[in-house]
Amino acid sequence: MHHTRVALRQTEIPDLERFFQFQLDQEAIYLAAFTPKDPNNKEAYLEKYTRHLGDPTINMQTILLGETIVGSIAKFVMEGDTEITYWIDKNFWGKGIATEALKSFLTIENSRPIFGRVAFDNIGSQRVLEKCGFLRTGKDKGFANARQAEIEEYIYKLM
Repeated sequence: MHHTRVALRQTEIPDLERFFQFQLDQEAIYLAAFTPKDPNNKEAYLEKYTRHLGDPTINMQTILLGETIVGSIAKFVMEGDTEITYWIDKNFWGKGIATEALKSFLTIENSRPIFGRVAFDNIGSQRVLEKCGFLRTGKDKGFANARQAEIEEYIYKLM
């Protein structure tokens, strides 16, 4: 499914309010797995992401469908690796929006290689990465706050 109305723009502080609401959804938290210890702490969330907006190593974009904010996508650097992260409002899952947004993002963010990490059972996100040319190159284990357990995550790479 192709959405010609999916657009990206630089994230602004007021967008963080919507992003915070998206990440309160229990099913979304479970699938994302690697979330803050307390996703309900709005003050900590807003402080962290406001700081990220001022970080020149982070490219944070807001995903729009028409005029509606439907998600976020960002590039960041962790332990020397460039990584990608995205979050789509659960009301918009399964419509191809994440795939289209990631394809667009990869045209403006040209850091390579770029990595994506995804919980072993988050099939939707694995498909998004694969449709955008990422290859699964490995796996790791990490503590997932959302599940209060160590789980396996798959590592994807785009050259």
